[in-house]
Amino acid sequence: MRRNIKALAILVSIVVCLIFAIALAAEVPGPPATDLKLAPDLSFSDDSSSNFPIEGKNLSDGSLTGDHATVIFFGTANCWNTAREAERLVSLYPQYKDKIHFVVVDLRSPSLAQQPLIARYYHGYIPTIAVIDSAGKVLYDRAGETASERGDTSNLQKLLDSAR
Repeated sequence: MRRNIKALAILVSIVVCLIFAIALAAEVPGPPATDLKLAPDLSFSDDSSSNFPIEGKNLSDGSLTGDHATVIFFGTANCWNTAREAERLVSLYPQYKDKIHFVVVDLRSPSLAQQPLIARYYHGYIPTIAVIDSAGKVLYDRAGETASERGDTSNLQKLLDSAR
């Protein structure tokens, strides 16, 4: 009996340490998403694209940073609205990559670090864009495309300019 209690105490200690480590890792800012580009074979007129529309490095990042404004993109594969908004974001990325922290969330396979962002900024519709300034103020948090015409980046560019 004493042996079982000791084993249980060790197991509980390990679980608590793991939970603490995961929580701590989620708090530490990771590198922002970088080298953003569109996935191959996207369709901008139907829902046939099975690839998540954005590829890049550090796509599991879920941190907000106080150094830069942050733009969070939420979407999934098989959604032409998401693909069109991703196209706008990726086209503006080179201009803003050193000024804005980019976070890209594939809602079908979000990272653990992205879960708090989903809970706070995602409202059930795709695509969703959230723009947070460097002080943590939410400047924009809405679902839907930022423009009605494919390739029109003017509204998204205004949002990104307002966040800097």
